[in-house]
Amino acid sequence: VELKHGRIAQLAFVGNLITRAGYHLPGDISLGRAFADVPNGIAAINGPDAISTAALLQTLAFIGFLETRVMIDATGESQFRGDFRNGFDFGWDKQSPEWQTNKRAIELNQGRAAMMGILGLMMHEQLGGSIPIVGEL
Repeated sequence: VELKHGRIAQLAFVGNLITRAGYHLPGDISLGRAFADVPNGIAAINGPDAISTAALLQTLAFIGFLETRVMIDATGESQFRGDFRNGFDFGWDKQSPEWQTNKRAIELNQGRAAMMGILGLMMHEQLGGSIPIVGEL
């Protein structure tokens, strides 16, 4: 569970920084509403300009689909928890066991750091003010 939460926190932290820097997906999130019109942070799902409840439920359903049907060990050959290669080898098997253990520890530690980072951003967003690099919240 910690590995999964770490991966999600890494995506959340980077996504938060990217949208606050002014980069948004092109096009519309719904008819007549551009991605750039959606506010940053928690205001995107809870606030006057938030996405609709239907859009939030659709997003949660898609995440549930990914969780139960895509991000699984389809072949039954995983070497460790979180191993979703499913028969594809990206050079992992060519590395030494020490290298593999080191990389797994690095991913776990980066996930822990990302969990603290996104929690810090969420806390500061509620407090208001400004954060270096991120700017006004």
